[in-house]
Amino acid sequence: MRRVAPHLLLPTRTATGLESLAEYRARGGYDGLIAARGQDPARLRAEVAASGLRGRGGAAFPTARKWDLAAAASADRKFVVANGGEHEPGSDKDRLLVQRHPHAVLEGLSLAGLATGATHGYVYLIEDMLPQRSSIEAALSEAADAGLLPFPIEVGTGPTTYVAGEETAALEALEGRPAKPRKKPPFPGEAGLFGKPTTVNNVETLAHVAWIARHGAAAFADIGTEQSKGTLLFTLGREVARPGVHELPFGSTFRDLIEGCGGGLVGGRRLRAILPAMSTGLLDARHLDVPIAYETLRPLGSSPGCGGVRLVLDDTDVVAMVLGIAEFFMQEQCGQCPPCRMETNQFVHILKAVQAHKGPGYDDKLKKLAEFSRKKGNCSLIEMAAAPVLSALDVFAAEFAAAAGPGALPGATH
Repeated sequence: MRRVAPHLLLPTRTATGLESLAEYRARGGYDGLIAARGQDPARLRAEVAASGLRGRGGAAFPTARKWDLAAAASADRKFVVANGGEHEPGSDKDRLLVQRHPHAVLEGLSLAGLATGATHGYVYLIEDMLPQRSSIEAALSEAADAGLLPFPIEVGTGPTTYVAGEETAALEALEGRPAKPRKKPPFPGEAGLFGKPTTVNNVETLAHVAWIARHGAAAFADIGTEQSKGTLLFTLGREVARPGVHELPFGSTFRDLIEGCGGGLVGGRRLRAILPAMSTGLLDARHLDVPIAYETLRPLGSSPGCGGVRLVLDDTDVVAMVLGIAEFFMQEQCGQCPPCRMETNQFVHILKAVQAHKGPGYDDKLKKLAEFSRKKGNCSLIEMAAAPVLSALDVFAAEFAAAAGPGALPGATH
């Protein structure tokens, strides 16, 4: 495990605005792409496989495996998409990358295209990302004028909704249809944009690809833990002295993040729990020193997710917080899958009853509802909506029982 925090994606710079092409080239930008243009695409895929890079959009799927699917498909046209459709409350890392370091995204997108045989690329953003669109369009112009792009790349947008960031919903939006997830299979690597093989990667994933192409798989794999390689971008809120986006290697702890990067909690408040991302399970404060990695958080019922960290403090109304999360998912589900509509609406109904002191039996109701709905939608929103709610029943059992009213003591409904 490596404790020194390398800056792979967020270089130390005196300027905080848009990184120009000249600035990016000065730190080795596009060197990896230039070298890769004369290589066998299989070599690039093998390098990314050896690095251990996983997707940074939250699902953590091995990047090279996704690339292999599209590379193996036979088609006259193939596409590659940089997914920057970030709309999870508490996460700003994709917005920051696209706005300040767009050339890293473009280089990674170009490399993904070379590795999979793509003939056209898209940078996908949501409609309210106006500063990010301005930055990426300026970077595209610079890169095209310099002859750096191996194929045409354009910017496409989708609606300002959470589900529009799901990869197949993004493809629907790029095709001019409502941004609703597709049923899978087929997967995008087999039949994606306009029915052609398509690789969709999160913008943070692609920025890592650019770094790997420049520095090599071994250098990347040397950072992090056995199963979680490289660094991750985290977003901290105003609960800490230094809010914003921070970069740490896997294997760091939440204490490293909150105290080392964030400067500690403000106002003398006490930490009670951590939500690593809104779509993951809660961890209580005793996990402050657990290494952040897929293999360490998964047994605890959680995940690093997209790194949008929410801190639960001693003055947090936890029932109201969990209800707010449930309401977000209810409002943001796209409406096409009946199990998802039912689950998200019923979660809110049950939690409102708890909040109104009319909730005996809430525990079993929520768990049975989540189990019934599991894996029944076109995307993973069903699981995302359930994770924070179900974990809160354990981490905050006493608070939920007290709110629910007489007869709802912890464990009484199990």
